[in-house]
Amino acid sequence: MTESESRTAQELTADYTSPLITNTFHCPLPTLTPLPSKQDTVSYLSALRKSVTKLQTDVNTFLTQKMKEEKERAVENENGASTKVDEQKEEENYGEEVDDES
Repeated sequence: MTESESRTAQELTADYTSPLITNTFHCPLPTLTPLPSKQDTVSYLSALRKSVTKLQTDVNTFLTQKMKEEKERAVENENGASTKVDEQKEEENYGEEVDDES
């Protein structure tokens, strides 16, 4: 087997599953030979770390969007009309119990 035949495309994936939606996130990884040099290993691990960070960012962005959509649907159902959530107020009061005075 030649070196090019022993290399296979690798990919880092994460699956998100909920009762209503599923999503798979992908991030390509560089190939690594069966007997990599120290420099090849260091480069691969560096790329892996960057890929994990990117995948985490992608998942967080996706979940933040879904939470925003869910919050807007909840407000629509509660008021019977579309009302935007005040994101600045939400950020300021995150984790706090606040009486709504609206």
